Amino acid sequence: MSAISYKPYLQMKNTGEKWLGEIPVHWDCLNGKRLFRSVRKSAYSSDEQLAASQKYGVVPQSLMMQLNDAKVMLALKGTESFRHVEKDNFVISLRSFEGGIEHSNYVGCVSPAYTVLEPAGGLVKPTYYKYLLKSNPYISALQASTDSLRDGKSISYDQFGRIQLPVPELAEQLDIARFLDHETTKIDTLIEKQQQLIKLLKEKRQAVISHAVTKGLNPDAPMKDSGVEWLGEVPEHWSVVPLRHITPEVTVGIVVTPAKYYVDNGIPCFRSLNVKENSIEERDFVYISKASNSDLIKSQVFQGDILVVRSGQPGKAAVVLAKHDGYNCIDLIIIRKSKKIISDFLCYQINSDVCKKQISSGSGGAIQQHFNVELAKGLYVTFPPLEEQMEISKYIMKQIKAFDSLVKKAEMSIDLMKERRSALISAAVTGKIDVRNWKPQSSANKQPKTTTEPVAIPAAH
Repeated sequence: MSAISYKPYLQMKNTGEKWLGEIPVHWDCLNGKRLFRSVRKSAYSSDEQLAASQKYGVVPQSLMMQLNDAKVMLALKGTESFRHVEKDNFVISLRSFEGGIEHSNYVGCVSPAYTVLEPAGGLVKPTYYKYLLKSNPYISALQASTDSLRDGKSISYDQFGRIQLPVPELAEQLDIARFLDHETTKIDTLIEKQQQLIKLLKEKRQAVISHAVTKGLNPDAPMKDSGVEWLGEVPEHWSVVPLRHITPEVTVGIVVTPAKYYVDNGIPCFRSLNVKENSIEERDFVYISKASNSDLIKSQVFQGDILVVRSGQPGKAAVVLAKHDGYNCIDLIIIRKSKKIISDFLCYQINSDVCKKQISSGSGGAIQQHFNVELAKGLYVTFPPLEEQMEISKYIMKQIKAFDSLVKKAEMSIDLMKERRSALISAAVTGKIDVRNWKPQSSANKQPKTTTEPVAIPAAH
């Protein structure tokens, strides 16, 4: 991987701080209490409730709900006990030992469980410290500040205040912040493009699977109306039948108080979290005894059976492998292996958009969050000749591998870009690279030549 080089400072001094190391000789180094004061100002009646998050910083609860597409807990009894937050304050949250100290770009109030920090002494430019206090070296210093973090306790102001922080000159703080704003925005844009590529690849993969299991591989095959609205036309020589007509049994795993059977070691049991689309994930098993497994033979699974998720993300399906023979399962639909239809072909079909539409829509069009045996038996599926099922299954498997390879490359690219982003922030805020004369590439010619050894930062692609 290529690297981009930045010039270092010419003169450095040792801070004596393990997390910080050497800093430029003209920088100061002061403890957190000298730079930030703890403020306990009561919330104003007009304050909007804010939430602290590692990903977005301190933002309004309403915005957090939009960003996460989920509900956020609001204070039900008012916010009288909450703490007022001004723009450019910082907040020590309950998870700061994992993700650093959060910056607020908003006025509002936060839970009294949080510590609100206000810049003090005229030595702080928040735009610089919002990067420093979220940098990996600083987070490691937070984690080393106390053993109580392992017990789930939050960081106190005293613990924060004891950590030595670098203090560049104010103008230099702004230079560093301007450099990082520009460079991280570029990297974030590249990451977003890769994330969009992954989304498109997954959509294309799904479309390829859906087309193969509903239209076949021969574009010239005569077609007929399937008689099923959401299926449309199918090859003329195919049948479309309810699932109950082609599988020997559709049943369900252990549903009633499965926890009463749990033991520390024994027969592994599949749960919803183990079922991914077209694959089984072997993690976080629960176990039942051999005796219980013998008694619960109805929910034992064997090679070629298909497991289907019932709740949460109903309809997600995977085929049981030979190494899983005799395992049990909890609250999953079990479609028994059939001699009439190849398990892989049926599984691809259940995971296709066509079956997802059937699974997710109730009689009134409402979204179903629970999938049961009767609904499974009534699923309409395509039923080509066995030889064609095998051909389609092999084709889909090859296509999935190709798409997954592209997705993996994009994910690796994102990981590298995130690594570069983190390294760049750490180098800039701790004084390992000199960006005082930096200018955006669009408006600069070449960086000034230097006789000192440059500092290399991995390049984003």
